[in-house]
Amino acid sequence: MPIIVEEKFDSRLSIAGDNPSVELRYIVFGTNSDLTAKAELADESPVEYDGLPRQSIEIEPLANDIWEGTVRYALTQQEPPPQTGESSFSFDTGGGTHHITHSRATVGTFAAPGITAPNFQGAIGVTDSGVEGVDITVPVYHFSETHYLADSVVTPAYKGTLFALTGKVNNAGFKGLAAGECLFLGAAGSKRGDEDWEITFRFAGSPNVTGLSVGPITGISKKGWEYLWVRYADVEDDNAKALVKRPVAAYVEQVYDAGNFGALGIGT
Repeated sequence: MPIIVEEKFDSRLSIAGDNPSVELRYIVFGTNSDLTAKAELADESPVEYDGLPRQSIEIEPLANDIWEGTVRYALTQQEPPPQTGESSFSFDTGGGTHHITHSRATVGTFAAPGITAPNFQGAIGVTDSGVEGVDITVPVYHFSETHYLADSVVTPAYKGTLFALTGKVNNAGFKGLAAGECLFLGAAGSKRGDEDWEITFRFAGSPNVTGLSVGPITGISKKGWEYLWVRYADVEDDNAKALVKRPVAAYVEQVYDAGNFGALGIGT
């Protein structure tokens, strides 16, 4: 039985305008092979229709040896490549992990009958030898910017600046973050022909905080990327008649150097 390809009555659906397209619909008779039906449809349908190139061929079985086919025509949309001086941006707020030894508040205390639970004043995971603490998720704002910089900008000295600023925090306001809140994670770049460089800059933001409390210790302030740790000491709990570990001092440590992010040349 010969294979027959016939165009349907409801064919030639057309869209005009900025994104023109045409859809031709067919019935294919005489084969139970989808590959054969598709090949015949490709042979019988025009490669171009109304000035539009053929983009796709779709077939769907209707009955034994009968297929419905759809051929779509449209312009292929291609985005122009980014130009020198252009930028793109992305971000996520997935958060980071931080090890803490002290809670914001103790919301429940339970003890065996006849025993008073010791008061550790918020210390977490207290043992005879120390305070174990727990890992929690803390807000960290990760973001990246891709810039297309002229070849004359990306000199060996500029690459050295990127290297020197990696692992530093901002010494002034940067991208909406106050001094001490933005950590530069580094940059990766590649040259596009002889014209310019595509460079992606990666950052992480952590908020500055004030008014923190650790047990009886209050008024603690720290910048986003400074590190807070707590010193514990053995203290007699008169109610529980036990020796317990309680916070006696809190320390805020600078662990990253500060740098001038204006030297990155991507604005502030």
